[in-house]
This record gives sequence, structure tokens and C-alpha cells, in this order.
Amino acid sequence: MAPWVRENCKEGFDKNLGKNLPPVITKSKIVPADKDWEFIVKMTLIIRDILYGNPRLDEMGWHEEALGRNAVVGGFQGQRQWTDWLPNADFTEAIMASTFDWNGPKAPTPFATENDTCNGIAMMLGSLVSGSAPCFHDVRTYWSPEACERVTGQKPDGVAANGFIHLINSGATALDGSGACVDDKGNHVMKPFWEITDADIKACLNATDWCRAYYEYFRGGGYSSHFRCKAEMPVTMLRFNIVEGIGPVLQIAEGWTADLPDEIHNTIDKRTDPTWPTTWFCPRLTGQGAFTDVYSVMANWGANHGVTVYGHVGADLITLASMLRIPVTMHNVPAEKVYRPHAWASFGTQDQQAADYAACKQYGPLYR
Repeated sequence: MAPWVRENCKEGFDKNLGKNLPPVITKSKIVPADKDWEFIVKMTLIIRDILYGNPRLDEMGWHEEALGRNAVVGGFQGQRQWTDWLPNADFTEAIMASTFDWNGPKAPTPFATENDTCNGIAMMLGSLVSGSAPCFHDVRTYWSPEACERVTGQKPDGVAANGFIHLINSGATALDGSGACVDDKGNHVMKPFWEITDADIKACLNATDWCRAYYEYFRGGGYSSHFRCKAEMPVTMLRFNIVEGIGPVLQIAEGWTADLPDEIHNTIDKRTDPTWPTTWFCPRLTGQGAFTDVYSVMANWGANHGVTVYGHVGADLITLASMLRIPVTMHNVPAEKVYRPHAWASFGTQDQQAADYAACKQYGPLYR
């Protein structure tokens, strides 16, 4: 794998250069900077073996370990117990969730940053219904058209005309989220994993560079995947939450990624961390409830994490949620596309959200 990384994972800029960092930071790193890639490559292989097993381990006498965990989702709890002294898992998280790795095309493995179990479940559900890579994001900031114009001198238009949300994870998300794949009509897309070609893999890798982690919060070093989604694509953002007294709930927001002008992107992107992968998200507005405006979407989101998958798959997620007895707290799927089991009508036909909550509570979880 190491030769594949050297050939395909180009390094980006180093944000640490020229910084006069205090000893409490510089003394924390125990892996030399020139050994970071070696460390994170080995870590990725080990994590993959833990999840799926490896017959080579059996040959070495580790039979139980060779079986793996039959995993369907994973996560890495690196901040801060690990990353204060060892290289981070951004490469691991990004390549696990992508539709390819050093062996070629593969089914994506939902793999959550900060071991956010709830977002890991959202990654799993989203990938299940779309077949595409689940992109983990921090739901970072909301930008109104007015604020955008005040800061950048330009007002957004197109899908971003009503404002947008900055989705930017701390160094790791599936490389498919770059939007570098192209379909047979020339549209930038995120393909289901069974359609990924060598050209798609190359395009995603070329759209991504790997910036050395900023030592102020990743003292142990490592590399962060860095790209800018320059495609306008239909996506669905979702989040799985657990609410005391209710249990699991699901949030869904269909919308589009925006390709903002350089003058807007370059100014706003630097307000967080420019070494991280950026996606500009514009939800479809309905003028009601949580989708009254873009701000309302972010204000009603249950956490600072969310997942995007390719396409408008909210209707499929709603049906899947009802099968699993998970009520949907907010969505912007057109009413004519929503399908729930017929029995839900017995809990009320006027307020379908209340009926959903009542039915899920009455029937209880499908899996206990």
C-alpha cells in the first residue's frame, strides 16, 4: 500500500510552517514528521483488519483476530487521547468511507470521525439507500446572502441564492465528495460503488491533496484530506440522534452542493481551517417549519455533525426509518413522494409527523 500512497496521495501545504509553537505542543509529537505516512498507512491496514479480518493473520497463528468483527460501520475516537501524541486517523477515515482504496473499487465503509456513533449510523443508512460514499461533515456555519456579500463583496446566486451552510470536517471525508467523478453525460456526480472506474478513482485522488495536520490541535501530526467540492450535485444530508424520552430520531434535508465563485470560496474557507475538505450545502426550502429558510435548517439540526450522500434519497430514508421504527423529526421531501406503512394512518392522517412519532412509539424498535 505504501507505494500506492506515494504515487497517488500528493501532499498539500503545511500550515505549521513559520509558526512559533510552544514546547507543550512541539514536545507532544513522538512520531517524527517524516514517518507520519508510514504510521497512518499501518494504522489503516490494522483498522481494516479489525473490521473485516485478514487470512494472513490466520497464517501467523492469530485465528480469532483473522475473523474480524463482521463490521458494518466503524469509527475512530482520536481527539484528544490519541491525537495529542500520535498521528491522526484522517487518512484512515477518508479512505475507508470512499468507494475505492489501494485495491481498487470497493463498497464504502461508514467510518465516523470522533467515533460519533450517531453520525456513523447516519453514514450507514445513507450509504445503504444510495450506494454512494457517505461524507462526514461538521455542520460549521450558516451564511446568509447579506453576510456573504458583506464579507466577500459578492452576493451568491443559483442554488446558493438564499444562503448556504459550510460543511467542513476536521480533515477527513470520503474523497467521492470532491464531485470529481463524471457520468456519461459529463455531469459531476458521486457514483454508486459498483460503477466506479479507474478514471473515477484517479479523478478523486487528483482533486485531493493531503495537508499536514495543524499541530495546535493535532499535536501528534498526520495528514488531513483537503479538497473543494466544485460540483453542483443533488445530495441528501441526514443525521441520526438519540433523544431522552423518545429514543432514536432521524433528520433529513435534501438539497444541492454549490460551486461558489473563487472570490466567495477563498475568503470564507479561510475562516475555519483551509487544510480541511469543504462542501457548500444549499437545502431545498419549503417556506415552512425547519425549512422556512437556510438558517432554520441549521438551527434545528441536532448536532454539529451530519452526513451527505448522493442524490435526493429522502423518501427512501423515510420509508427505511418507519421500517426501523425511527420517527423523522424534520424533512423537506415532497408529500407525494413519502411512503410509510398503511398502519401509520390509524395514528392520524392530518398531522403525519405526529402519527409517525405515535406509531414508532407504539410498535417499538424492530431490533432490540
